Amino acid sequence: MDIRRVGRRITFGLVIQAIAIVALMIVTTGPAFAAKPSRGGGSGSTTTGFDLSYPQCGSSFPSTTAFGIVGVNGGLANDLNPCLGPSSSYSQSELYWAVATSIGGTAQPKASLYVNTADPGNVYNGTPITDWPTTGTTPYGSCTTTTVTTTNGTYYVGENSQACAWQYGYNKATQDAAWLTSAANAIDGQNPPTIVPTSPGSYPWWLDVETANTWQSDTTGQAMNVADLQGMVAALKVVGVAAVGAYSTSSQWNAITGGTTSASGSLWQIPNWIPGARTLRGAISNCKQTSFTGGTVSVTQWVSRLDGDYSC
Repeated sequence: MDIRRVGRRITFGLVIQAIAIVALMIVTTGPAFAAKPSRGGGSGSTTTGFDLSYPQCGSSFPSTTAFGIVGVNGGLANDLNPCLGPSSSYSQSELYWAVATSIGGTAQPKASLYVNTADPGNVYNGTPITDWPTTGTTPYGSCTTTTVTTTNGTYYVGENSQACAWQYGYNKATQDAAWLTSAANAIDGQNPPTIVPTSPGSYPWWLDVETANTWQSDTTGQAMNVADLQGMVAALKVVGVAAVGAYSTSSQWNAITGGTTSASGSLWQIPNWIPGARTLRGAISNCKQTSFTGGTVSVTQWVSRLDGDYSC
């Protein structure tokens, strides 16, 4: 996944100490990951899939694929992939590509989605995070407000708590679901019409969890990171999503969450999408890795001209 400059992260309100490694969380029986820049498309395999996101906007897409995984976001947890749906800037919609091009034939659904995740906390470098919540009723109690004083002044913000972290994740996933529906409606409204499911529940979703994005640190921070991800799962369940998984590696997942056990609630035993291979053979071998959530390894990824995905 591409890393944006720190200055832009601050603009979007995603900040605080990043944990060092590289990972992605996934959710469901289909893969979902942050795609890396590519330089072209071409014919794909009928037994493997591809994942696309904002770096592929404007490039050619694979003409054949068993399944497709599409990024909803533009690299951060609170921005939109500009070619998820129809766009005046790009001739192709990635959501349309996944639905119309995929032929099936594997254990994965023809089309899945993935979303970026992060937990910036309420203040960064003395400045409040603009989209950090100030209210909300959560499994961790109420998200309430507090006053913080920094070298830049005194601010009225949401608490840096598990409750507000849960609400932050819930809000981000709710926004992601709305973006999906809007993109699908725009595709279906074109002439000639194309039938692309508009309900978030029509797709499996993956949580892209990697240390390149902004996370809170130490044991207290990891507890808030877990709450944040649980909030995302909860929001997706509310809009009818049945399958949620995590794209990550064991080292990144553990650095961000502190590890997953049965006490981790909705994160326990969710499917894994594991990156790291350089070849299809390597991706097949990675299906034997131990799940970092206690669940199953459902999809593995290898890096080529486009990111390829193998259904385990």
